[in-house]
Amino acid sequence: MSLTVAVQMDPIADINIVGDSTFALMLSAQARGHTLFHYGAEDLNYRDGRVWAKAHPVTVQRIAGDHFSFGEPRNLDLGDEADVVLMRQDPPFDLGYITATHLLERIADKTLVVNDPAQVRNAPEKVFVLDYPQFMPPTLVTRSLDEARAFLAEHGAIVVKPLHGNGGKAIFKVESDGANLSALIEVFNMTWREPHMVQAFLPDVAKGDKRIVLVDREVGA
Repeated sequence: MSLTVAVQMDPIADINIVGDSTFALMLSAQARGHTLFHYGAEDLNYRDGRVWAKAHPVTVQRIAGDHFSFGEPRNLDLGDEADVVLMRQDPPFDLGYITATHLLERIADKTLVVNDPAQVRNAPEKVFVLDYPQFMPPTLVTRSLDEARAFLAEHGAIVVKPLHGNGGKAIFKVESDGANLSALIEVFNMTWREPHMVQAFLPDVAKGDKRIVLVDREVGA
């Protein structure tokens, strides 16, 4: 059965098709005969119980620089016309992101929204993983310079990053001498109201990272 799949994501023109998991999902859905639409979270609308988006029909192909083609945009009723909505936009985990989860919750009884908007909202990735300290480097969540200094003294080189950032942005390594830690925490506190994540530096990061994809509790990659 052919499905209508609406993909809520960042601008598709800007993605790296080599490593982008959303693009891989779109390729797979298209290969199975499903119809794809693309829109951004900023394109969501609500009125009289309906949630819709100004969405483009889209086809995709694994050719860098020519990896997608848009059709004419139209208002797509996500509750009545879409079978599946893939909520795939990157953070920041801000009020725009949270509002999108609230709007998509309103169609969850009609349309399969992946992942569940309430659970996306309740499980921001850098907070959710605190439940699994055995799989993490030593971690501190704080806005306090004194706490960050004490953590640095205990662990040597550390990494400071936004609690709700993504894509490797605004991640800073601080060496064991603590140079610039004070200025860095000051800038972070001026930029973000929430606490920040501080972790012990792991030299093995130079070997790269690996991503595990779970589908229906099965490891996909």
